[in-house]
Amino acid sequence: MAAEVKLRSMPLSGEAIRVMNLVDDVATTMRRMLALIPMLSADEKKRVSEYLKQSEPGAEQVQQALTTAAATK
Repeated sequence: MAAEVKLRSMPLSGEAIRVMNLVDDVATTMRRMLALIPMLSADEKKRVSEYLKQSEPGAEQVQQALTTAAATK
């Protein structure tokens, strides 16, 4: 797992485990992207950067949803 998580007394639901697996998948994809970026031309990097900026939802939105939900409990 990418990040060390403190164990709690209550086990995680299947949905929470699936979401954590998705986070691992995204991290793997980002590592692959970082490995490929040096091979891109400056123009390609700029175009991919703009494409990434327009991608919705972003990681920040997902993080916000998680922290907002945790704060309301």
